[in-house]
Amino acid sequence: MEKRQNKQRQNRAGDRAPGAGEEEREELDERVVDIARVAKVIKGGRRFAFRTVVVVGDNKGRVGVGVGKSRAVPDAIRKGTDRARKNMKSVSLSGSTIPHEVTAEHGGAEVYLKPATPGTGVIAAGGVRAVLEAAGVRDILTKSLGSANVLNVIQATLKGLHRMKNVEDQARARGKDVSELLPFWSRKKHA
Repeated sequence: MEKRQNKQRQNRAGDRAPGAGEEEREELDERVVDIARVAKVIKGGRRFAFRTVVVVGDNKGRVGVGVGKSRAVPDAIRKGTDRARKNMKSVSLSGSTIPHEVTAEHGGAEVYLKPATPGTGVIAAGGVRAVLEAAGVRDILTKSLGSANVLNVIQATLKGLHRMKNVEDQARARGKDVSELLPFWSRKKHA
């Protein structure tokens, strides 16, 4: 009985390579987008805490957003980062940009995302820029309409990215060649 337990312990310890969890943490792009002081009214006054919004991405098409709240800023950042890692989802990219235009809303915020030619860069600010760069988008044009609330703008940007359709799937569904659906700058020139 004791030998079996020792063997199980060794197997469990062997499964985890030293520093395996640390490697994954290092390759992800983490950005603290917003830190806000929030108050809860209690008997005898107000209790203050901090709310942080953290964006995490692998710069290869996966991105997530997390919100952390705590009495101390470092704890709030840690909680937000952990939640963002759990909420990471894949988004469809077309090279260094997005496959097509999209408009997305969340609350009062509305975000317009438009593909751009290579070399344009990320034309965005604040939360939109953080989400797009963490997702791995390098060339894009954006416009934030409506509310400027950072959390709602980030959620709208995420909704827009998750609505992106895969070019190969759309071409197959429409019975067309993939090059017909790509933006004009990424089509192959025919001699």
